[in-house]
Amino acid sequence: MPLTRAQRPLYEVKAGLFKGLSHPFRIRILELLSAADELSVAELQTETGLEASHLSQHLAVLRRHRLVASERRASHVYYRLADAKVAELLAVARALLLDVLSSDRDLLAGADSLPALPTR
Repeated sequence: MPLTRAQRPLYEVKAGLFKGLSHPFRIRILELLSAADELSVAELQTETGLEASHLSQHLAVLRRHRLVASERRASHVYYRLADAKVAELLAVARALLLDVLSSDRDLLAGADSLPALPTR
């Protein structure tokens, strides 16, 4: 069933959320923010090891997709999760990751039972 004109913008916003999550450093930034009420750009830079320009680009993507909110105080900018559900999403993603890795480990262990291949 194709998307209706009314549904398409909703799916585009939803896809944007996943675009915001589609980089390892952005996920790490969100994890750091989920463990704190807020963090300054300097604290995020120290924790991620990113150059200021790269961190700024990642934060811009996260802001654009409404995953984080920012607030300027004097000469510092502080970031926080835009919604507590982002932390819940990260927790569910972590649980899914562990399930996938566990399943892969089981498959890999089962590979030992495959018959040997002839050698030339």
